[in-house]
Amino acid sequence: MSRALSAGGSSQATDDGEPSHIGVKNGAYDDFDGVKREDSTDTIIKEKQKDAQRIEKFEKDRSFLGKIGSGFRGLWATRLTEKDLSGNPDKYAKTTIRELILYVIFLVNIIIMTLGNTSTTHFFFTNVLQKLFVSSGPQTWEDLNQMDKFWDYAEKSLVDGLYWEHWYNGEPIPEEDTGYIFFENKLLGAPRIRQIKVRNDSCTVHNDFKDDILACHSNYGKNAEDKAPFGAFDQDCQGKYKSDCPWAWRSEDELGGRSYKSDKLGFTYPSSGYTKELGRNKTKTTEILHDLKKDLWIDRGTRALFVDFTVYNPNINLFCVVKLVAEFPATGGVITSQKFSTVKLLKLKEGYDYFILATEIIYIAFIIYYCVEEFLEIKLHKGAYFKGFWNIVDLIVIFLSLCAFSFYLYRNSEIDNKLDALMEKEDSYADFQSLAYWEGVYMYVMAIVVFLAWIKLFKYISFNTTMNQLSETLSRSAKDVGGFMIMFLIVFLAYTQLGFLIFGSQVEDFSKFDKCVYTLFRIILGDFNFHQLENAHNILGPIFFITYVFFVFFVLLNMFLAIINDTYSEVKEDLATRKSEFDLGAFLKKGYNGMLTKLKLRKDRLKAYTNNDDVVDWDEWRSDLKLRGVPDAEIEAVFAKYDKDGDMVLNKEERNKLRADLLKQTAEITDEIDDVKDRENHGFASDSNPLANELMLEKLNKVIFSNNNF
Repeated sequence: MSRALSAGGSSQATDDGEPSHIGVKNGAYDDFDGVKREDSTDTIIKEKQKDAQRIEKFEKDRSFLGKIGSGFRGLWATRLTEKDLSGNPDKYAKTTIRELILYVIFLVNIIIMTLGNTSTTHFFFTNVLQKLFVSSGPQTWEDLNQMDKFWDYAEKSLVDGLYWEHWYNGEPIPEEDTGYIFFENKLLGAPRIRQIKVRNDSCTVHNDFKDDILACHSNYGKNAEDKAPFGAFDQDCQGKYKSDCPWAWRSEDELGGRSYKSDKLGFTYPSSGYTKELGRNKTKTTEILHDLKKDLWIDRGTRALFVDFTVYNPNINLFCVVKLVAEFPATGGVITSQKFSTVKLLKLKEGYDYFILATEIIYIAFIIYYCVEEFLEIKLHKGAYFKGFWNIVDLIVIFLSLCAFSFYLYRNSEIDNKLDALMEKEDSYADFQSLAYWEGVYMYVMAIVVFLAWIKLFKYISFNTTMNQLSETLSRSAKDVGGFMIMFLIVFLAYTQLGFLIFGSQVEDFSKFDKCVYTLFRIILGDFNFHQLENAHNILGPIFFITYVFFVFFVLLNMFLAIINDTYSEVKEDLATRKSEFDLGAFLKKGYNGMLTKLKLRKDRLKAYTNNDDVVDWDEWRSDLKLRGVPDAEIEAVFAKYDKDGDMVLNKEERNKLRADLLKQTAEITDEIDDVKDRENHGFASDSNPLANELMLEKLNKVIFSNNNF
């Protein structure tokens, strides 16, 4: 089939008479399925370039979104959330270090936060008030041992401590400055005394004494509590509100407050009872106490008496909630105790308070962060997550932190309500017991959180060989220690029961079973009073002490040490022959040494370039190329090629030869790259090898980079 060519691309006829359209431009032809058509090579190239640009833009966008997603996921990257760490020790190490750094920041923040909410001032404030109300005055609280002695204490020591109405020189204090204890501590509201009674029929008299003994008052019990009016109720409470009558019982709902657990007798007393609010000055309070004493407000049925009040020191912004407790056991006499709760309820008073607030906000942010982290780990590992010891510690820390946060919110909301109520009724009792309780719970919870946070550091330092030996020893000896503990508890509880039965009625340290436990532990630690046991029984006392010390201290404790020592030796031997999977300490040491080496080599290289000695010796050459990752074999081969005289130094002539060769290689590679680009621009890019191009570019960069240094 013949073709006719025209410059304008005109239509011609074929041999069979059919028209044939031939597009001619730049000498290019396109035939497709026997149909001839004209096309533009430039148009095709432009379209391909546009496609390439669109693909490049798409890849950039996808890479950008991928980086965002990867970065977001990387915020919670841990050894439990990353799947490809087992075969990548460097990534494992970096992930571990990242976890450690983040956790150290969390630990430092929580330490600052907790220490910022307490100080030694708390102790001194508590101590000065405790000395005033417990161990000062003609009748001290700690020496109170009879029912009538309480009134001596209340009418003298208590009143003098609560109301400071004269200066030390005898001059009266102005009325606007009254109500301050030690002239500095404001008494909030009116103090209150409250008692709890039991009924006369709360116990049963033995038949042999029924005719002679008509009254029987048991120890306190919920079912034995007396709730009936008594004493001068008919004379003093007619026409009065129940709240103004000390002879009428009031419920917990009416009084509020919290129950009280006795440390000495072990009873738990409710917040109900018979109450009387004292006055706002010494005269009124003395009159109230005199009337109660005259009408026998405290009688044989009284089992516990409480004196409650709260003071506030504006100088140090601290509250002290005071509770003096006098228990009247069924045996007769009085057992006293006291509780002084110093708390900081008002926040944001000074600039330092705002700093602590910032640490609290950071702490909450960390807890939210760790909540998400634990959620991701649980989602990934399912039930296997709960088999890890440190995972359980994490959950406990998060749970306690959330509880502490709820206490914190409750405390802040209630303090405003309490202060508003106090401002409305200044002559009424200001009940800060609940606030002090929740503040105390908050501090106890945070103390446990800080303790666990410190302990969790073992999770990271256990990668160190020495720490690994410790943790491995404890875990491997757990079974043997468990068996030993069973044997130890059998012997220990046997001696506890023996001591309680023999000395319980004569020695205070053995008067209760739990006290016996503490006393025997103290004997193990060397804190004991042998003469008390000897005085209680001159034969059984020494026998008890000597046999206990021999079996428990000399035999059992040494068995425990032998178990630990033997296990430690086994672990140390095993770890010496076992290949360490990962040593965090060694990794950090390696990185530190590498950094020092690089700094030293860079310093030496700079010195070589600037010392104007006009030579490059072997050490300079090798140090520079080693930093670039060049193998030793190639370094030696290239150096030997140009070191013609073999003196291990490249003089000026040899370096000029090296520079000339490098420039020649640079020019050759540049020409090759230009040729590749020219072929791509003319539509022949498909004939080139992209990988070869990349290698060529990399080679050129290396040559140019090295050339700049020589």
